[in-house]
Amino acid sequence: MASQLKDVLLIGYGAVGAVYSLILKRSSLARVTVVARGNYEAANARGMEFRSRKYGNIQGWRPDRLFSSIEKALDRPYTYVVLASKAIPEIQRTPALLKPLLSPPYADAHPQPTYVLFQNGLNVEVDLYEALKALRPEEEPRILSTANWIATGLVEKNVVEHGEFDRVSIGVYRPGTAPAPTTKDQSVALADFAHILAVGGSEVSVVPEIQRVKFAKNLWNGVLGASAALSRCSLRAFFRPPHLEPGREGTEPTLAERAGEDAREVREARETPSARATAAIPRASPAVGAYTIPFLHDTLTEVYELGRVLFPPQGEDVPGLDPEVVQKTLANTARLHARPDSVHVPSMLVDVRAGRPMEVEHVVGEVVRMGRRAGVSMPRMETLYALLLVMQNEFLRKQQEGKAQL
Repeated sequence: MASQLKDVLLIGYGAVGAVYSLILKRSSLARVTVVARGNYEAANARGMEFRSRKYGNIQGWRPDRLFSSIEKALDRPYTYVVLASKAIPEIQRTPALLKPLLSPPYADAHPQPTYVLFQNGLNVEVDLYEALKALRPEEEPRILSTANWIATGLVEKNVVEHGEFDRVSIGVYRPGTAPAPTTKDQSVALADFAHILAVGGSEVSVVPEIQRVKFAKNLWNGVLGASAALSRCSLRAFFRPPHLEPGREGTEPTLAERAGEDAREVREARETPSARATAAIPRASPAVGAYTIPFLHDTLTEVYELGRVLFPPQGEDVPGLDPEVVQKTLANTARLHARPDSVHVPSMLVDVRAGRPMEVEHVVGEVVRMGRRAGVSMPRMETLYALLLVMQNEFLRKQQEGKAQL
C-alpha cells in the first residue's frame, strides 16, 4: 500500500493549507510533506488543532513530515507540489519561492512535479508557467489551478477554525481565456489529484476551463473581501441586522432603528435601481441597506460585465458567467454572515488587522488591469484598488522596517 502513495509537497501551512493537508492525508492515497514557514515552531511542537464543523475537533494533528523550508524537503521527487501560500508578488514572486525545485541540483535529478495552486486571485499561474517553459521548453507545464470556497482561519499559529464546507473547482491552467486541448499527462494528473481530494472528503468539481471559474469566484474576494479590508469591519457589519446580533435574536427593532428606516434621505436612496435590486438583502442598518449594499451590487456588476467580455460561452461544456452571479454572491454572503453564529473574517481583513501586506495585486489589481486591456470601465473597482494601494504601501514599508508581522 505504501508504495502506491503519491508523494505530495504542500507549501503554506496557514488555514487553507492546513485543511487541505488534512484532506490529502485523510484520503490514504498521499504521503504528505508540509513546509510551514511562518508557524513551523508552533506546529512542530504541538501539532495542528482543528476546530471543524465538518471534520470534527482534532488535537495534535501532524502530516507525514513537517519542515521549515523547501530546501529541507528536497530528498525525494514529488508527484504533486501544492502551493497554498498567499500570492503577494510585491514581496516574492512564485518562481523565487519555488527556486529550490526549479534549479539544479533538484531540477536535474528529478522530473518536474505537477503544481497545484490553491491561491486567491487571477493570473497567479503566469509566472510559474513561464518559469517552467524556460526550464524545459520542450515540455508543456503541468499546472492545476483551483477556485476554492472555504470558511476557515487561523485563530492561533497552530489552531484552525473551519466551517461546514470546503468546495473546490479544479482544472488545467493554460495561457489565454479560451478552452484548449490538454495533454495526456495533464489530463491524468487532473483526474488523479481530484480523486485524492474527493476521497479525502472535499467536494470537488473538475472543470474544462478553470480561469472563468476563478474569475467568478474572485468577485467575492475582489469586492466583498476588499470592502471589508477597507472598512476594517467584518462582513457581519454589512449584513447582520440588529435583531440577529447574539443575544438579540428575535427582538423587535428599537424606536431608533424604526426612525432610521423612515429617514427621508434613506427613503430617497432606496429609489435607485441598485437599491431596489438589493432590497431583499439583509442589512446591518437602513443606511447600509440604502447606500453600502447597492455600492457592492454595482461594483460586482462592473466585474461581471468584464467577465462577459473575457469569458463568453464556448459551447455547451464551457458556459459563460452565470448571469445571476452578482445576486447570488450578495445573497449567499448575506445569508452566511447575518447568522448569529457567524465568525468568519475575510482573509484580506485578517491581514489588515495584523498589519501585514494583503493579496491586493492578484485579487483586485489584476481585475483593474484586465478591465483596462479589454476597454471595460470599472470606476468603483478602480477606487477600491486605489485606496487599497495606500494601505498596502504602508504595510510593505513597515515590513521592510521590521515592524510588521510576517
